[in-house]
Amino acid sequence: MSFQALLLSRTDNIIVPEVRSLTPGDLPDGDVLVSVDYSSLNYKDGLAVTGRGKIIRGTYPFVPGIDLVGTVISSEDKRWQKGDKVIGTGWGIGENTWGGYSQMQRVQADWLVPLPDGLTPREAMGIGTAGFTAMLSVIALEAHGLTPDRGEVVVTGASGGVGSMSVALLACLGYQVVASTGKAFAYDYLNELGAARTIGRGELAAGPRRAMDKARWAGAVDSVGGTTLAAVLSQLGRHGSVAACGLAGGHNLTTTIFPFILRGVNLLGIDSNTCPTPLRRTAWKKLLKVLPSTALAMMYRVIPLSDVPHMSEEIVSGRIIGRIVVDVNT
Repeated sequence: MSFQALLLSRTDNIIVPEVRSLTPGDLPDGDVLVSVDYSSLNYKDGLAVTGRGKIIRGTYPFVPGIDLVGTVISSEDKRWQKGDKVIGTGWGIGENTWGGYSQMQRVQADWLVPLPDGLTPREAMGIGTAGFTAMLSVIALEAHGLTPDRGEVVVTGASGGVGSMSVALLACLGYQVVASTGKAFAYDYLNELGAARTIGRGELAAGPRRAMDKARWAGAVDSVGGTTLAAVLSQLGRHGSVAACGLAGGHNLTTTIFPFILRGVNLLGIDSNTCPTPLRRTAWKKLLKVLPSTALAMMYRVIPLSDVPHMSEEIVSGRIIGRIVVDVNT
């Protein structure tokens, strides 16, 4: 019983992706064997496939893909039965152990959550890790007091996967969203997702002008990091919060203590990789409740497995907006 998978090999530190034929015996150990319907292409996947980032911590050859959705073929764990529809994100899938760019995959039972009723497998991967992370960010912000009447919420890196999802989710919940992006061609797209207005990347990327700048934001979702995150912190209003969930603009953060002790702002770290299962289930259910299928459909397109290498180059070069769903069976 053979199936297709995107296999990465490494020779002299050069990563070579190739669609290959595998058998179940080639798969890693795991409690649950899944027939995969779809995966998705995230920035992290792009780095892994192109070899431009140290994403893969497993041994080569390696199947990447940090997301997957599909149907249980067999399970050694009583929580999952043959025929169950499941989602797998995080827990090192596609980084430490083989991931979703395969028509069949074996994973640990603890890594799975049920596909919510009313959400199709394709829609689930339209959301994927990006949308899941965005929802975790929204949950964290609201847990720290953010409400729509508090003022504008800025989303940095707004044209990317996490950013697009954050804009749409916040807009659906009634927030006045300001979308920050370096892609002028994405302005109309972001406005259609619900952004009240858009600003150029440069307004924040230069970093803070002073330790505490004029208060502009009631809250923020930041997937950029670096000087952009530092600027956002300096501009948060009293008791405002920023959900930090990415580092596309750099992993270093240079700031001061003043926004924290004089305005009581909160820097909230969002970890979608090892998020506890109860919160995972809550986030997926809330995604289904908050995000209309019409808004979701605007954010993603579907590509075949063979297009992943090319599209990986596109995503790491900043030429992609929104989400990419990977149909592993075409």
